[in-house]
Amino acid sequence: MLSREENEMLTRTGAGTPMGQLLRRFWLPALLAEELPAPDCPPVRVRLLGEDLVAFRDTAGRIGLLRAYCPHRRAHLFFGRNEECGIRCIYHGWKFDVDGNCVDLPTEPAESNFKDKVKAVAYKLREAGGIIWAYLGPQDRIPDLPRLPLTQVPPDHRFVIKRWQESNYFQALEGGIDSAHTRYLHGRLDAYYNTPNYQRATESLRQRYQQDPDSLSPRELDILFRMTDKMPRVMAERTSYGLAIGARGTISEENYYWRINQFLMPFYTMPPRDPGGHAFVPIDDENCWVWTFCVMANRPLTNDEIYSMRTGQTDGRFGAPVDKEYRPLANKANDFQLDRQLQRTFNFTGIYGTGNQDMAAQVSMGPITDRTEEMLGVTDVGIIEMRKLLLNAAKDLCEGKEPPEASNPDVYDGVRGVSLVRDKKISFEGCVKDALAEIERTKHKFRELSRS
Repeated sequence: MLSREENEMLTRTGAGTPMGQLLRRFWLPALLAEELPAPDCPPVRVRLLGEDLVAFRDTAGRIGLLRAYCPHRRAHLFFGRNEECGIRCIYHGWKFDVDGNCVDLPTEPAESNFKDKVKAVAYKLREAGGIIWAYLGPQDRIPDLPRLPLTQVPPDHRFVIKRWQESNYFQALEGGIDSAHTRYLHGRLDAYYNTPNYQRATESLRQRYQQDPDSLSPRELDILFRMTDKMPRVMAERTSYGLAIGARGTISEENYYWRINQFLMPFYTMPPRDPGGHAFVPIDDENCWVWTFCVMANRPLTNDEIYSMRTGQTDGRFGAPVDKEYRPLANKANDFQLDRQLQRTFNFTGIYGTGNQDMAAQVSMGPITDRTEEMLGVTDVGIIEMRKLLLNAAKDLCEGKEPPEASNPDVYDGVRGVSLVRDKKISFEGCVKDALAEIERTKHKFRELSRS
């Protein structure tokens, strides 16, 4: 349980707030690159951390992000004309380049130097990994982009999508590191009721594992873990990039299965099993963008894989269908397309797709959940440690201590979720060490791809 003051600090991200200042020290996923597809294409509205902004790609292909309101009389620049290397306000024709410089002021005398005194607030953008990234922090100390695997692979090795979620970013982020909910929120009824068919499937996987542990894929190991141990023990350890959060379950008499979910400062999660991760970026205090990305180190994605992820056919983990503004078709207004017959006969929730199931739980808490009323259990260790980490980082920044992760992009290099099977004698610390060694090996694959 948090105090009211701590909950406010974690969830409020507007300008001048402690958490808002912290998040502004990091590059933020702002747009899909496809949203600014060509020079002089239509400008795009952007809202991040409670700020209204406009993004555009100019005639030369440069990308810019300006405060949304013209500094003259505050007309919205979204309606402006994007032409001849600048965006021109429709109200009086004032024109600004990607750096916010006023390059034309037609309502002033030709001999006037007034335009040299006018400047729109501009933020830096960079394009990498199919994403346009924004930096809203101090413009005199802009760090390098984080070396996420997403930014290092060729376009055909990755898939990225985003969706709008009607909740504070932090309750979405907490869901992203919580391994305990998967058995229920994303579970099927055959597992819940332990039906004969489910028991046979469990036994088949167990026998395969006993005959040859290496014959099971990471996904099958994860399924066996959920089948055989209904009370995972959760632990967390601080790392250079954030936290390694391990859920441990018995998979055989000799071994534990470790499901190590990575939390990367300040809002990334990388669960095991899926080759990618998520980012939970505040739009404002009551809405967020949920970004999901898939990254393949060993091969390009197939057209069928991309289609199924985009349309949500991979059980909704990636592309829960969205409209042209990236708002999900299953949403609060239609109860996330809840089907009570499906809930009686097939899955625990009656909602199709893990993304929609996550949204239903997280949005149902209200825009900003009241954490003074919650009662945490033994599986909430990772959530508790993540809260401490972010609160301490925000407090440190208030005292002048910058977050080390923001200025050290290499700490993100190669990080991914990891599944491990280890002897029961090996400690969690030993498993984290093994996971980091595996990440180090994968890191070289991503570096080779970035050079190809």
